[in-house]
Amino acid sequence: MKLDILAFGAHPDDVELGCSGTIAKEISLGRKVGVIDLTRGELGTRGSVEIRNAESAKASEILGISVRENLDMRDGFFVNDEAHQLQIIKMIRKYQPEIVLCNAVRDRHIDHGKGSKLVSDSCFLSGLRKIETSLDGKNQEAWRPKVVYHYIQWENIEPDFVVDITGFADIKTAAILAYSSQFYSENSKEPITPIATKNFLESIHYRSQDFGRLTGVEHAEGFTVERYVVVNSLSDLK
Repeated sequence: MKLDILAFGAHPDDVELGCSGTIAKEISLGRKVGVIDLTRGELGTRGSVEIRNAESAKASEILGISVRENLDMRDGFFVNDEAHQLQIIKMIRKYQPEIVLCNAVRDRHIDHGKGSKLVSDSCFLSGLRKIETSLDGKNQEAWRPKVVYHYIQWENIEPDFVVDITGFADIKTAAILAYSSQFYSENSKEPITPIATKNFLESIHYRSQDFGRLTGVEHAEGFTVERYVVVNSLSDLK
C-alpha cells in the first residue's frame, strides 16, 4: 500500500497529540495516511501495554487512517543506530510516503527528540540504493520522502508553518481522549503525571486556538521543517 503521508510517533498517542487534526483533514481530502509507533509506551506510569494497544486501535478508527504498525522498540531505551534505522527504512520503503511527519526536534521526554532524529536520518538513508533491505522475503526499492515535517509537543517550539485544522479540532480531541488511561479524568485513581492534568488537556485545545488566532483561522497545528518550503507563487501564501 502506497501512502501519501506516514506519521511516526515514539509512543502511541504522540501522533494524536501532535498532528491528528492535520491527519484528519488530509484524510478528508482523499489522502492515504498511515501511522508507525516506535514503542508500546510500556514505561508509562498509567495504564498498561494491553490498554494502550486497545486505545491506539480506537484512536486509529476515529481518525480513519489506512494502516498502523508498531515497531516494538524499547520505550526509553531505543537509540539512533543502524539496527533501528533499518527498521524505519523498511517501513518507509514499504509505504513509500511523499510526506513524513515525526516527533518534535526537542522535547521534555527524551524519546521525542531521539525519535525525531532517528526517523529523519532514516528518511535520508532510505533513499540510498546501496542500503539493501527486504520485507516478507522480497527485496525493497530505495525510497526517500519528499519532505519531513516535525510536529510540536510539550515545548512551545516556534513553528515554521501551521496547518489550518478548523473543523477538525473535535476529531483531534476525540482521538486524544481515546487514550483515556493517559489523560485527565476526575474519577481516575491513577497517579498524576504531567500529561494527566486538566491543564495539559486544555492546553492542547488552546494551543491550536492560539496558532489559529495568530494566523486568522479558528484552529491550527504547527510544524517545523528541515529545509525551506517552496510555493509555486505568492498567491499560495495566506
